[in-house]
Amino acid sequence: MATEIKVPQLGESVTEGTIAEWLKQPGDAVEVDEPIASLETDKVSVEVPSPVAGVLAEHVANEGDTVEVGAVIATVDEGAEAKSGGGDSAPAPSPSPAPKEGKSDDAAKPENAGQQAPSGESPASDDTQALSPSVRRAVLEHGVDPSTIKGTGKDGRLTKEDVIAAAKAKGDTPSPSQSTPAPSPTPSASGERKEERVKMTRMRQTIAKRLKGAQENAALLTTFNDCDMTAVMEAREKYKDLFAKKHDIKLGFMGFFAKAACLALKDVPSANAYIEGDEIVYHDFVDISVAVSAPNGLVVPVIRDADKKGFARIEKDIADFGSRAREGTLTMEDMKGGTFTISNGGVFGSLMSTPIINPPQSAVLGLHRIEDRPVAIDGKVEIRPMMYIALSYDHRLIDGREAVTALKIIKEAIEDPTRMLIDL
Repeated sequence: MATEIKVPQLGESVTEGTIAEWLKQPGDAVEVDEPIASLETDKVSVEVPSPVAGVLAEHVANEGDTVEVGAVIATVDEGAEAKSGGGDSAPAPSPSPAPKEGKSDDAAKPENAGQQAPSGESPASDDTQALSPSVRRAVLEHGVDPSTIKGTGKDGRLTKEDVIAAAKAKGDTPSPSQSTPAPSPTPSASGERKEERVKMTRMRQTIAKRLKGAQENAALLTTFNDCDMTAVMEAREKYKDLFAKKHDIKLGFMGFFAKAACLALKDVPSANAYIEGDEIVYHDFVDISVAVSAPNGLVVPVIRDADKKGFARIEKDIADFGSRAREGTLTMEDMKGGTFTISNGGVFGSLMSTPIINPPQSAVLGLHRIEDRPVAIDGKVEIRPMMYIALSYDHRLIDGREAVTALKIIKEAIEDPTRMLIDL
C-alpha cells in the first residue's frame, strides 16, 4: 500500500519551503520517522520524516522545487522490502534525477557541479548520492575522498566543514586533479575561463531581502570603541578549569559580552526597543540574538531572558545553538523574537566592521579579533590585548549620546568584570 509523504507544518506564518535535497532515493528502504528529504525555509532547514516503514516508491517533486505545507512530495510502499545488493541500488534513482543528467554537458549548471564525479568515479555511487549539493561541490573543489571522512552532521552525514577540515589535514598532498599530468596544461593553453551559476537558496534570498530592507528602512549609524581584554582574559584563564568542571562547559568570551550588553540595555532601554508603526515598543526583558554561521547561511537563534541567566547557562545555550546550526536542526522557535543582537566577526579574523541591525531590532553589537597593540597606560606605553567593538543602531530611535553611552558601558564592564557582579 502506497503512503503519501506530505510537507509538514513548518512554523508560524511559514506556508512553503524548498526541497534542498533528497536523503532517500526511490528503491531505498526507510524506517518509521526516518528523514527522507530536507526542506529549506526562510530561516531553517527541516527534515521530512517517513510516517511508515517500507520502500520509497517515487519522488513527486524534484530538488529545488518550492512546495506548500500539506503538498505530497513522495510516496512510500508500506511494508515493502528494498532490493538486495548494494550495487543494485545505484541505478534505481535514475528516473528522479534524469532531468539533471540530461544537462550533464552544461558545466555552468549547479546541479551538474553537485553530481559530476571526480576522476572517473561513478556518479551513481552510494557515497555521492548521500551527499548534499554543497558538500558534493566541496568534495570536487578540494579533491578529497568522501568515503574517508567521518561526518559530524546528523546521523553521521558529511558537512561542508568536514570536507574543508579534511582538505586542510591533507596539507600539501596534491589533489587528484594535480596528480594527473594531462589536464593541467589544457586550461592554460586554451585560456579557458569558466563561470558557474548557482541559484540562491531560499535562506540566502531571505537574508538578502532582510538586510537590504534594514538599510532602506532604518537610519543606520555605527559608533566604535575599543576594549582592553586583559581582565576578562585573566579571569577566564584563572577559572576556566573550575568552570568547566562544575558546569561541564567552557568559559568563553561571549558570556562576558552578553552579560555586559544586559547591563547596557538596562541603562539605555531604547537600544533594547524597536519601532512598530508610529509606536516604540520597549521590553523589560533581554532576549539576545546570537549570529551563528551555518552551512546554508547566517542564522540568529535567541538566548531568552539573558539578563536573568548566569554565565554557564548562556555559554551552554550558545554552544547548543552552534552545534545545531551546523547540523541544520535549529527550529523556527529558536530564532523567533530577539530584542538585541551580538555578532562575533572576530572568530573569522575581522579587525573592524559595521554590522547591520536585525529587523525589527534597533541595535547590534559587533565583536572583532583580539590583537596585541601598544596603548598608553598611566603615561606609559604598554602592550595590551585589544578588541575593537562596534554598535550599529537605528538613529530614528536611538540618539548618538545613547548609543555611545551603551557601548561605553559594555567597554567598562569588559575591562572591569566586577561591574557585572555588582550591577554597575
